[in-house]
Amino acid sequence: MKIAVLGAGHVGPVVARLALAAGFPVAIAGSGDPARIEMITEFLAPGAVASSAADAVADAGLVVLAIPWHRFGTLEPGLFDGKLVVDAMNQWPPAGAPLGTSEEVAARLAGARVVKSLNHVAYQDMEPPDGRAVGLAGDDPAAVDVVASFLERIGFDPVRVGTLAAGRLLEPGSPVFGVAAGRPEFEKFAKELS
Repeated sequence: MKIAVLGAGHVGPVVARLALAAGFPVAIAGSGDPARIEMITEFLAPGAVASSAADAVADAGLVVLAIPWHRFGTLEPGLFDGKLVVDAMNQWPPAGAPLGTSEEVAARLAGARVVKSLNHVAYQDMEPPDGRAVGLAGDDPAAVDVVASFLERIGFDPVRVGTLAAGRLLEPGSPVFGVAAGRPEFEKFAKELS
């Protein structure tokens, strides 16, 4: 399965390295011309192919959105039709916002299967993964299974927390955001949310 990582900042190259180490082919895209990130890619994720977003996504089996939230609106939704998308983005919405981040992503990328994960772990804490618990949430059980398998293969302990709405547990301000929470904590907080 080819992995497309959109985002060449902090999180994207780490996810690319972990995927490459697990044997996945990886394409990575930043904003604009792929030539702008070739050197970054060679240095931070050797073996990944610097691509345009359209080319990276075209034949990918799994797409990781690791771009800043403010850039999400610049993506062409049609690129993601039929794709499995991992939302690793964060935003800091006002208290009481009607939707979680991934619910907004799923609404905009209506043709994609969206799973929330990896956004609650600081990039500097992702390597080595060492079986660290990571939450994931999604409305499509088959998509969640594929992402859980991917996360396990790259070295994490995936913990299903529920639907995309339950994915708010993984967002800024939650008790597991930015914390080295273990499986019991994830399961406890997910149960309290349901």
